[in-house]
Amino acid sequence: MMTRGGQSKTREAPERRCIATGVSDETAGLIRFVLDPDGGLTPDLAERLPGRGAWLSATRDAAALAVKKRLFSRGFKQPVEVSADLPDQLDALLAKRLIEAISLTRKAGLAVNGFEKVKARLKKGGVGVLLAGSDGAEDGRGKLAPLVGNAAIIAVLTSDELGLAFGRDSVVHAALDVGGATERVLREARRLDGFRQSG
Repeated sequence: MMTRGGQSKTREAPERRCIATGVSDETAGLIRFVLDPDGGLTPDLAERLPGRGAWLSATRDAAALAVKKRLFSRGFKQPVEVSADLPDQLDALLAKRLIEAISLTRKAGLAVNGFEKVKARLKKGGVGVLLAGSDGAEDGRGKLAPLVGNAAIIAVLTSDELGLAFGRDSVVHAALDVGGATERVLREARRLDGFRQSG
């Protein structure tokens, strides 16, 4: 779940058409795929791999439809073998990228975790993102929400997944400062949120 200060659509952002829904969207809301030299399907989450790409909306429903109707073969105009568990694979890959992005903000000194530290940081201002474990208690998030201001609230990772980003067993609350590293977190969170909300 993402609320408030999530990324807004801009006219300058490139758009691509989803092979499953036919809808055009900014690339931030899509997943790019390429074929490896052996013709195997490869998710290009960083959007840097060479070759012709096919784009898929970052939703579990779109991934399941693409598998069921063999839409990658149509998109690449050649037979493409796709694993039936592609939706689960994508969920894991998207979560990993978000965890890595959050970890980078922590290593850059732009993140704090723990309810009291987060509360103090929100009161100070300059927070770009409030992170909350999706399985955390609603009352804790509710106490922090009034302090958020224009920051995005992201509750798409479980507390265990969030803990991985901070080198802990679990983290329920965290805050990220405004900045370049936090922008990547927002982008990755948008894709994972769309994927998990549709599942």
